[in-house]
Amino acid sequence: MATPESQSLAVKRAQVEFHNFASLGEPERVFRVYAEENARRGGLIRKHLDFLQPLSPFLEIGANAGHSSYMLANEFGGEGFALDISADSLRHGLALREAMGFEKSPVRIAGDALRLPFRDGSLRLVLAFQMLSQFQDIDAVFREVVRVLAPGGAFLFAEEPLRRMLSLRLYRAPYVEQMTPLERWLFRSGLLGFVVKDVIGADQEESFGIHQNHTMRLSDWHALVTKHFAEHRYDVFVPQRGWAERWMRAAGRRIDRHGTDWVPARLLGGTLAAACRKAGKSDLAFAPDRFESVLQCPDCGKLMERDSTQCLRCVACDYAAANEGGVYNLLRSTDKQELYPGDRSDIIDFSLPGHESKLGTGWHALEGVFGNKYRWMGSRASVILVPAAPGPQTLRIRGHASEGHVPVELRARANGADLRWDVSRPGLFVVEAMLPPAGLYDIEIKASPVWKALGDPRDLSVNIGLIRLIPAR
Repeated sequence: MATPESQSLAVKRAQVEFHNFASLGEPERVFRVYAEENARRGGLIRKHLDFLQPLSPFLEIGANAGHSSYMLANEFGGEGFALDISADSLRHGLALREAMGFEKSPVRIAGDALRLPFRDGSLRLVLAFQMLSQFQDIDAVFREVVRVLAPGGAFLFAEEPLRRMLSLRLYRAPYVEQMTPLERWLFRSGLLGFVVKDVIGADQEESFGIHQNHTMRLSDWHALVTKHFAEHRYDVFVPQRGWAERWMRAAGRRIDRHGTDWVPARLLGGTLAAACRKAGKSDLAFAPDRFESVLQCPDCGKLMERDSTQCLRCVACDYAAANEGGVYNLLRSTDKQELYPGDRSDIIDFSLPGHESKLGTGWHALEGVFGNKYRWMGSRASVILVPAAPGPQTLRIRGHASEGHVPVELRARANGADLRWDVSRPGLFVVEAMLPPAGLYDIEIKASPVWKALGDPRDLSVNIGLIRLIPAR
């Protein structure tokens, strides 16, 4: 099993929060992005289809809303599972299925990639897209993948960042829409990658508290793959953003003795895709109508059964997971209790109906969809939070600053303590501050500048999607 350092509980909490927000929070943009990802990933699967078959049962880890699992089930005829630590993002996948016209659905499971709720040797194919770098100990994820794969089974991972040699690593850059005019010019010219520390856009995930691992070079990935798998195929994708990166890639290919992208990938980074095969052979059979036969209890590791209410139950302990909106939550009981606390007195999640009871004055009507529900505030608004555990607390506020109305000065007064943050870029922001112990926190939030939208009489500053207390550890 994984070591504690692989991914902390705080990072898992951030993953749940981020995936809930990002999965379908802006549907039009997200549907476009998911369609682009499926086209790219589908092309990769077709390229290596002979290596990856048979495709059932499959498991996609870090599936987000499950869009690539839906593609595998509908375009490739696979039967299997979409797993993500965020149960909400998987539930949002129902809207995705309708929008993309998919008929079949994978079995959707909220689970931990470091403790997969599957029996040893029970799967033919495991897929992971853009998720391994979210673990500090990637080897721990590989060990779990190898455990659940049947002999001869395949592991396809892709969109994993390669550490770039040619970079000054001065700071972490945001996504393009949040860049300054100078950053956008550097990005279009292909020069920005020579000064930033890691993947462009990593700033947003890091602001949520998702600590990413961008230390892996080609040689590191190769060592990890050959340690665990008998066969492999690689594809490298080198950035070509503007004249600077195109010129450097061409120069690197001239240096490479085989004229490939291996030298350019070392110089400029990019991403890696790998199709890997576990040693051995197996005649594994899978019955989709009895999918529980490949599952194991996340608490004790024993078999799971499905009762007449479609609830999954362990045959040996009292662990149970109901079908909640089409999703089974198979996290360990201790993690489930912490990551899915429900409507608690120390959390104001604007996507949950119970949040109104904790609001004070200054809030406008609820807006947004799915995991991105929010309320606008004017110059000030107030809330009351009661900690779920004694001791110091971390106050965490997630919001959004509008284009053309930054920088924003954000202040908070909590039980007499004055807090201040400066939000310098438009888009999503997350701010945190430590608070001393108290039995109740009466919090007033102030924001400036205040502005009005055309045709809207309301005073507006920023909108807020989540306010919570996190016990300091």
